[in-house]
Amino acid sequence: MYTDRWGWQPHAWRQNGLTTYPWRTAPTGLITRRQMRTAGLAPNRAEPVAQIITRRNGRRGYLYDPTELAPKRTASPAQLAALDKALAARRWCPDCRQDAGYCIPTSLGRCIDCEYPQTDEPADRSALAES
Repeated sequence: MYTDRWGWQPHAWRQNGLTTYPWRTAPTGLITRRQMRTAGLAPNRAEPVAQIITRRNGRRGYLYDPTELAPKRTASPAQLAALDKALAARRWCPDCRQDAGYCIPTSLGRCIDCEYPQTDEPADRSALAES
């Protein structure tokens, strides 16, 4: 297949309006979303220019042209303060009113210590051994 951008591509075909490559055959110079984030770039409304498809299960990964991407935006101090406040609220247990040191599981609604209190008495294992 011939593409305007990369010339002759023997392994490529068109699918869903995008040039499609099998796994590990995409031309150099295109990057995936994960590579984009690692490089500190954001899509900035850029459309994918190609895609890669895995052989086993047909999953696809979109490929972007780095020249069309923009640097990632940085959060303002007010946004960072609001994020810190929201994360701190997720750490407070509503029952014991203490900072648990971790985000409270939404499935429990309270900290692990309140959900599963530990007793000081040792468990009676003789009853378990007899049954």
